[in-house]
Amino acid sequence: MKAIVYRNYGSPDVLNLEEVERPSPKDDEVLVKVHAVSLNSFDQDLLAGRFMTRPMGFLKPRHRILGTDIAGRIEAAGVNVETLRLGDEVFGEISRRFISAGWGGFAEYVSVRETSMLPKPASMTFEQAAAIPQVGALALGGLRFNGKIQPGQKILMNGAGGGVGTFVLQIARHFGAEVTGVDSAEKLDMVRSIGADHVIDYAREDFTRNGQLYDLILDVAASRSTFAYRRALSPGGAYAVIGGSQRRFFQTVFLGPLISMFGSKKIGAAGAKPNKGLDFILDLFEAGKLVPVIDRTYPLEETADAFRYLGEGRVQGKIVIVV
Repeated sequence: MKAIVYRNYGSPDVLNLEEVERPSPKDDEVLVKVHAVSLNSFDQDLLAGRFMTRPMGFLKPRHRILGTDIAGRIEAAGVNVETLRLGDEVFGEISRRFISAGWGGFAEYVSVRETSMLPKPASMTFEQAAAIPQVGALALGGLRFNGKIQPGQKILMNGAGGGVGTFVLQIARHFGAEVTGVDSAEKLDMVRSIGADHVIDYAREDFTRNGQLYDLILDVAASRSTFAYRRALSPGGAYAVIGGSQRRFFQTVFLGPLISMFGSKKIGAAGAKPNKGLDFILDLFEAGKLVPVIDRTYPLEETADAFRYLGEGRVQGKIVIVV
C-alpha cells in the first residue's frame, strides 16, 4: 500500500510517498480503508520533533506514518471485534497520544482498535468526518473547562479561525453564549459567518487590554503571558490553554493551579480523551447546527504541500487529505 513516511525529524521535505506493507488487524482491531485523514497541529509537532513530542522518539520518530483523524470503510476485522462489520463507514481519532500505538493515518490502510471508531452518518462526507475527531473533542473539553455553558456567558476564542476554534464558535452559539473570535484579519469574515458575535483582529487590538471581561477564554495561540489572560477574566471566570507556544503552554500548566488558589479565577490547560463527546457533535451536525470548516483538500501524494500550507498559519478550519 502507499503511505506517507518520515524517518527523521524536520520540515515537510522529509515526508515521502512510499510503498509499505499493508497492516493486518489484531484480534481487537479492524482494518480500515482510509478515504480521508485530516492534519492536526500535533502532527506538525511530531514532524518537527518539538520538545513535548520527544518522549515518542528521542532521536528519531517512533511513528513513521503520521495521521490520527481518519474516516474510511471497514475492510477486515479481528476475531474479537463485536460491533463493527465489513463495509461499515467509520471515523475517529486513532492516536493514544504518548503511547507507542495509534498512528498511521496518512496511508491507504490502517489497523485500529475497534473502540477508536464511530459509525459515520450517511449524511456526512468522509472529508467532513475526518475533520472532526481531535479538534471536536478538544473544543468540547475547553468549553466544559469551567462547568456547563450558560446562555449569555461571554466566551472568547483566541485562534477562532482554526480547527478547534471553528468548533468552539458553533457549539457555543448553540448554547446561547455571546462569543468573541480573535484571529488574523483574513479569517474574520469566516469567523463571523459561523457564529461569532464579535471579532477582533489580533494585529490591531490586544483583547487583554481593551477593558472587556470574559467568563471563559479558550486559547490555541498562547501568545501572551498567563497574567495577561487573567486580567481579561470576569470574577469567577476561567482561562484554558489548548495549544500554541510551548513555552506559554507550560507556563500555564505549572503556574495556573497556583494562580487559581488566589481569587475566584481559574487558570489551566484543557484537553480531552480521544473521541470523547463526538456523539454530541454528530447530533449537532445532523440537526444542521454545526458543519466542519474545511479550507482545502489534497491528494495523499501532496501531503507535504498540505503541511507546508498548515505551517503558514493561514488555514481556515481544517486541511483534509483525500486518499
